[in-house]
Amino acid sequence: MEKQRILIVDDSELVLAMARDALEEAGYEVFAATNGIEANSYIFSKNKPDLIILDVMLPMLDGNKKAKLLREKEFSRQIPIILISSKSEEELVRLTAEAGVDGFIRKPFTNAGIVASVREFLAKAQR
Repeated sequence: MEKQRILIVDDSELVLAMARDALEEAGYEVFAATNGIEANSYIFSKNKPDLIILDVMLPMLDGNKKAKLLREKEFSRQIPIILISSKSEEELVRLTAEAGVDGFIRKPFTNAGIVASVREFLAKAQR
């Protein structure tokens, strides 16, 4: 069985490393990008991700704005997107609704927490 592919987009090397380690240990194939432009090389490839974890505060283009752009394109419209941020839960609920994404993860996260969130959102997407 082919591993599910997760793309993490965050400008923090620490967050990328922690998330990558947790998700790879859980059996996912993980790709990392530090901004939305770099993420395009993964998103618009023949091996596009099964799920994108997108930081809200990114250089050049905020994650919620990037998510809106991805929702406008046929090729990426169906990819589940989770925002990740240390913003308040209230703010993340608002941003999630505005961007039309599937949910959010608050920072700081635990390894078990990020794995559980990814499993939950992938399961929802497969229904």
